[in-house]
Amino acid sequence: MALTAGSRPDGTRPPAAVEEPAAAVVAATAKESVPRRAGKAGKVPFRVRWRRDRALILMTLPVIVLLVIFNYVPLLGNVVAFQDYDPYAAGNGITAIFHSPWVGVEQFSRMVDDPLFWSATKNTIVLFMLQLVLFFPVPIALALVINSVIRPRVRAVAQAIMYLPHFFSWVLVVTVFQQILGGAGIIAQTLEKHGWSGFDLMTDADLFKYLVTAQAVWKDAGWGIIVFLAALSAVSTDLYEAAAMDGAGRWRRMWHVTLPALRPVIALLLVLRVGDALSVGFEQFLLQRWAVGAGASEVLDTYVWNMGIQNGDFSYAAAVGLVKGVIGVCLVLGANKVAHLLGEQGVYQK
Repeated sequence: MALTAGSRPDGTRPPAAVEEPAAAVVAATAKESVPRRAGKAGKVPFRVRWRRDRALILMTLPVIVLLVIFNYVPLLGNVVAFQDYDPYAAGNGITAIFHSPWVGVEQFSRMVDDPLFWSATKNTIVLFMLQLVLFFPVPIALALVINSVIRPRVRAVAQAIMYLPHFFSWVLVVTVFQQILGGAGIIAQTLEKHGWSGFDLMTDADLFKYLVTAQAVWKDAGWGIIVFLAALSAVSTDLYEAAAMDGAGRWRRMWHVTLPALRPVIALLLVLRVGDALSVGFEQFLLQRWAVGAGASEVLDTYVWNMGIQNGDFSYAAAVGLVKGVIGVCLVLGANKVAHLLGEQGVYQK
């Protein structure tokens, strides 16, 4: 007699009570093997994330508190841009804000009608465009040159020498350029010995924008080199070897391997630089203001300082600073959107 599945040798089937525990064990095992869902749409519940990241959150809490106190709370002071702020009205400091009269957008209307504001804006935009064209590519080019050096010791020495001016103050930077390009500098004295006199680039208003760009390149190019060299160190050597085996020369390897590896970093720094377009500098221009005149050296940062600190017009200076900050935020968002359209991450992801 043929036996059926699950039957005994005598042809009978075991009781159902014996089969049910076995089926329950199998079902329970299968149920335990299925991972639990992490909330809706695959998100981990807040309670689980808090238990997991509690130590990290507590360590960053003091930094967040300091950031809020010293970076975000002072933003409330922008309210004086809509007032005729008098720091000595019914007290001083913060209490004067509550007793100063409201003037609405009067300060902004005054800003639009002020020719000095538009002159400072023009100088700021011209200097930004010039530095974007002449200064921004310099760290990339220098990083590529240093990265091509085979000997690590020579590379480290060159990197240290180029990075050293980043730690100099603007007072020292301007002094160094004065000793070289000034009327009593080395070049002027050398030319005077050969019958040429009157050389002084530090007081030439027409060349001032190129002078400050050269100073910025000499001072801050080293920091950009560090960033780009860090990005180049992450490029796999297998890509260069594969390109060389395919017959690519040095320039083609740089174009098809090196530069694509730098694209995310270039996009990120370019977005940040565009967002900082209206902040081309303060100390650098203030130190050289009297040498070339306000017409060539007045930018928005020095304009706000002159109006707010020197003239005591705090409300008007706050209005100019507020407009400058809002435009900067819009530039960051716009530049980041362009980076997304080009396939780069930018400052933040989509």
